[in-house]
Amino acid sequence: MKKLEFSLIALLLTVLYAIPAAAQVGNVYIHDPSTIAFCDGKYYTFGTGSGGLMSDDGWTWRDGAVRTGGGVAPDVIKIGDRYLVAYSAGYPGTEGKTRGVVTTMWTKTLDPESPDFGYTEPELVAWAGDDEDCWAIDPAFLMGPDGRLWCTYGTYFGAIRIVELDPKTGKRMAGNKAVDIAIDCEATAMMYKDGWYYLLGTHGTCCDGVNSTYNIVVGRSRSATGPYLDNMGRDMLRGGGKMVLSAGNRATGPGHFGHFVEAEGVEKMSFHYEADYNRSGRSVLAVRSLLWKNGWPVAADPFKEGTYEIESERRGYALELAVDFVRQQGAMRAFRIDPNEPVVELEEQKLSDVIGGWPAGEIAVRAGDYMFRPHQKWTVTAVPDKGGYLGAPYYKITIAGTDRALAATEDGELTAVPVYTGADEQLWRIEQLIDGTFRILNKVPCCCGDQLCLMSTGDSTVALGKFDFASDNCKWNFRDR
Repeated sequence: MKKLEFSLIALLLTVLYAIPAAAQVGNVYIHDPSTIAFCDGKYYTFGTGSGGLMSDDGWTWRDGAVRTGGGVAPDVIKIGDRYLVAYSAGYPGTEGKTRGVVTTMWTKTLDPESPDFGYTEPELVAWAGDDEDCWAIDPAFLMGPDGRLWCTYGTYFGAIRIVELDPKTGKRMAGNKAVDIAIDCEATAMMYKDGWYYLLGTHGTCCDGVNSTYNIVVGRSRSATGPYLDNMGRDMLRGGGKMVLSAGNRATGPGHFGHFVEAEGVEKMSFHYEADYNRSGRSVLAVRSLLWKNGWPVAADPFKEGTYEIESERRGYALELAVDFVRQQGAMRAFRIDPNEPVVELEEQKLSDVIGGWPAGEIAVRAGDYMFRPHQKWTVTAVPDKGGYLGAPYYKITIAGTDRALAATEDGELTAVPVYTGADEQLWRIEQLIDGTFRILNKVPCCCGDQLCLMSTGDSTVALGKFDFASDNCKWNFRDR
């Protein structure tokens, strides 16, 4: 981190709906957030200073997380049945003798209300003196596939370094020497995937509100200790780095990357924006889906409300109401066309042309050839007052121009009910997968405790079932066409 009664409810709902779907809600104000951790049914993240934020669902956040030690830019990782927390302190100005120290401590739980809650005494694991080209702040953890525990640290003013820690004690491995792995970045983090170690760094300037230039870049290596090269072969020790996320959507200065794997094929990245234009330019917690393209991590764009064809990855058929196909006016055209015949623009089939023939009650749902007909156009709308999940609110999915909503029945089947009522069976969790497709889960869990996903079990048959990233039956695309 570096320088440079009803009316009240109506008002609350107005505020909630005014917040873009990409934003979290509640108390989201934090700087230098740690990787989000899940503990005993709740989500936690810690920031610079003391304490942090917690959430029951990953969407609505509040104060309440407790972290001792103060300092700046902490991180947290679960190892076995305990949580290891790191933070840095002693940056320039403290006793005038150091450019920072990194310490670690353990706790059995992150829930401050639990009788098992409490931190051990901190252990010193990294440091940097005035004569070193490094500031020992902004620590971050990675547990490698071989069970080795790594910690990176450092700032823009000098090198980023990596040390190995003992995963049993949280202490620095005896005799381990810090290795320089990058420059021109700070607030680093690491990931491992498919034989590659990835180093995420925050490039640019922070702590300057809407003028902060923070952005997140990445390089990769076959070894935890580097060298880390970007997509053009540039070494991060020489300033390389491929862009992962920069400013946009009325928020600037993304930094302090954190990696959260929710399920196979479902990955999220947490970070903060230095300044959210919709929240007085304050620093806020943010979450995006994380995609992978050609072996590189990519921040997904926020999912946007709108009217879409919902297309099955299995066959390419479109989700639709199971109603009779209504032909539009016009006969078959001759193969030989009179070149002098006037050219006219045809109208698309309108909802008013067909809705009178639809059943009044529930209508079954299927998949079929997309013809941009009214029974195939779905409007997706965020319902932020109904809660959410990590990074987003629940959505309602209705036939465009109507209040007829996609829903799950008591038996776990799909249907389209005549009117959206806000019932949990009519709410949907929409998450982009690492390959760019989407999974669509119903809010109501089944008897096994899992939320069931929308599936194309046959080319034209749709149902609800357990999510399987390996199956295209479980994957959908939202097409604006």
